[in-house]
Amino acid sequence: MAELSPEDSLRLNVMLAGEIQAIRIDAANMTIYGLSPRGTASIKLHPIGRSDQYLRTARELLAGFAIGSPGGYPVYLQRWTRMGQARDKGLDRLLLLGEPEAVTSVAYSNGLTDELARRAWWAMPVADHARRMLERECVVQGQMGKVLADYLIEHLPFESNAHIIMDTVRILLQPGLIDEQARLTLWRKGEMDNAYHAGFLASLPDALPEQLGPRADFERLKSRLEVLASQGNIFAQQLQRILSAPGQTFFHAYDELLRFPADKDVVIVLLDALASYFAVLRQQHVCSGETVEDIEKNVELFIAHQEASSPVGQLLQAVPELHSEVHAMLALSCMDVDIATPIMSQTTASGTLMRKKLEPVSLPVLKLISVLTGKEFSANTSRRRSR
Repeated sequence: MAELSPEDSLRLNVMLAGEIQAIRIDAANMTIYGLSPRGTASIKLHPIGRSDQYLRTARELLAGFAIGSPGGYPVYLQRWTRMGQARDKGLDRLLLLGEPEAVTSVAYSNGLTDELARRAWWAMPVADHARRMLERECVVQGQMGKVLADYLIEHLPFESNAHIIMDTVRILLQPGLIDEQARLTLWRKGEMDNAYHAGFLASLPDALPEQLGPRADFERLKSRLEVLASQGNIFAQQLQRILSAPGQTFFHAYDELLRFPADKDVVIVLLDALASYFAVLRQQHVCSGETVEDIEKNVELFIAHQEASSPVGQLLQAVPELHSEVHAMLALSCMDVDIATPIMSQTTASGTLMRKKLEPVSLPVLKLISVLTGKEFSANTSRRRSR
């Protein structure tokens, strides 16, 4: 077994005897860095024999100091790392191991604090850690929130994976994390890559940038809807939401994205966003159909059997001209990932081919959305899109 030189051993022990907060190892340059309240210190190792064996010996010294186990970060714990199941107690000690997996364990932990986030970020500043740490409210509201958000914004243009882009946008749109100008900049990136817009639809359905106006007939209908909405009629409240400027902005953007989704991940996020938007209206027995057509038949039966005194009955009496809109929003309340699973589970296609295969779901949904926006429905989904 390789041993550390007396000089390296002494310097490491002196470093560890101080107020050490985190350790980072640069194996390529045989350098160990230590973070303390005074800043960063470094030790250039001078290997005796093979470099890999020498580094292993150095890691054993660190592990013995940090967790009393010269064997290093326990292998059986690594399985729990990315599930956020690392023990909250002693997280600070894990950052003294110089092990990337141990840093990841801290970044994913439910016990993360703003101070631990600062140390973990120094030890291993990677985008995935930034995303996971920003899922903790204490970090979002702490000093590290803006640091991590700025990093993600700076590096997001280099990301090509739609799932990661949408996840990052979702995280960045948390209240108080970025300013309005940064939000607008992110939104406009969606002109080239619609994964950005999908992230917005999922996170800010009622507060999208660059708002459109309300539907043309909203002012005429507003007072009648307001009476029922103020009485707690959830169907009137939802219809009012849809016809308003934020609602029309949401559905115009949704129409564009569902026509040209980049891949399956975007489709899943879009359908989840739709389910979330209409969650308050969802009627389980109405949504029992296997296809959009089945669901629409169930919706019409549901409406036909409503008493005049029921919330839906009252709404239709107040705005009888919106029967089609009531039908559309009830049908859309049943749309979620399950409606597209039979198609998506049978194909690995993406791009134009995926969109073609998805048309038995996407076209009926787009037709329902056109009812809510008052636009003439078009089945055209062939236009090429960036990304």
